[in-house]
Amino acid sequence: MKAATHLRSLQALEMAIRFGSLKEAADALGITPAAVGQRIRALEDYLGTDLLSRGRSGLRPTANLEAALEDLVQGFAALDRAADALDFGRQAEIHIEADEDWADLWLLPRLNAFRAENPNIYFNVNGKGDAPARKTAPDCRIIYGDQKEGKVLYRDRIIPVASLDNIRRFDPEDRLDGLVGMPFLHLESQRDREDRPGWPEWIARFGRRAEGAARGIHYKHAKHALEAVRKDVGFLVCGLSLMEADLDEGNFLPIVPMRENLLAPHPYVFQITPRQLMRPQIIRFGEWLMGEASITARWLDLAGKGTSD
Repeated sequence: MKAATHLRSLQALEMAIRFGSLKEAADALGITPAAVGQRIRALEDYLGTDLLSRGRSGLRPTANLEAALEDLVQGFAALDRAADALDFGRQAEIHIEADEDWADLWLLPRLNAFRAENPNIYFNVNGKGDAPARKTAPDCRIIYGDQKEGKVLYRDRIIPVASLDNIRRFDPEDRLDGLVGMPFLHLESQRDREDRPGWPEWIARFGRRAEGAARGIHYKHAKHALEAVRKDVGFLVCGLSLMEADLDEGNFLPIVPMRENLLAPHPYVFQITPRQLMRPQIIRFGEWLMGEASITARWLDLAGKGTSD
């Protein structure tokens, strides 16, 4: 038989094996699970043999398919590489996987300016955006951590903030007990990761409370914790770069001088998938991102020294 005659059926079969599920194969192909099943059954009817079986871990190839499975997988991997090289329908799309708090509070507020100058480039950030989500690897990643690969954007500075009403309850001159009794807010990442400094680390460095630094409400996302700060719920230790807009608008203020900050153990790092390095849209976005990050890095450096422009 000619493979091209049954290309859609072979594609459905390969996707079903890759994901172990007709539903996930259907999502990747943009059709219904029933349509995936019909394509596979048409191929099975043509060959006169079963090609898939269902196990505890999902769909698996039958013995009849095992002999051809490697060629099938390699064939569609080669087609995927060719599609990436030609960039079918994706020349104007950039798919980004990023630290969620950073994406919500630093990238997305700035991205409108880039899009205004590049209206034909569409984005998908962490699975959301005007470019449809896809199952394959993102074009680029922005991560927080000790990474040997990628370009450093900036290293954040951690400082406590509160609403104006709550600041009035705090005695900045009392370096031993000034924060005793104050309601503390935390991010879950500060509790779960040693490289994300929070209240315990800040107090160990600067004092103002002898015990209870880890007590208080924990929030999964920084945007929700910052909303709680605006509503006078409590005091939060967070990265300055994530709070820049709120600080500019006076929604809340640092409770101590800016120089009393902790330098984040790791920077945010920009990584590009190797095969995307030469795409002009990625190059343009990367240059813009590095430029914006350099502005933030300079602001953080000045803030860390207790100075300003």
